[in-house]
Amino acid sequence: MNKILNLLGLAARARMITLGEEFVIKTLPKGPNNLVFLASDAGKNISAKIKNKTKSYGALLINSFTTDELSKAIGKENRKVILITDKGFIDKFIEYLNS
Repeated sequence: MNKILNLLGLAARARMITLGEEFVIKTLPKGPNNLVFLASDAGKNISAKIKNKTKSYGALLINSFTTDELSKAIGKENRKVILITDKGFIDKFIEYLNS
């Protein structure tokens, strides 16, 4: 799991992420391959909304990290939703998840 958080930080430094509920929802329909990190301690409303959107657009959802873990990984405070749009990063995340 530490590898995933390190890779998330690298994606943030490469500016291959979208942060925040509103921006993630706007960006999801634009790309065929998307990966969404949703904090496990996010509120009911935001969780339901993001889960519905990822399901309808076929995006992969990872819900196994807390807000603190996600925030520390990208170097920003209080981040609950993170979207990865780069295929190379998505492939690497999937590789780490399957190992």
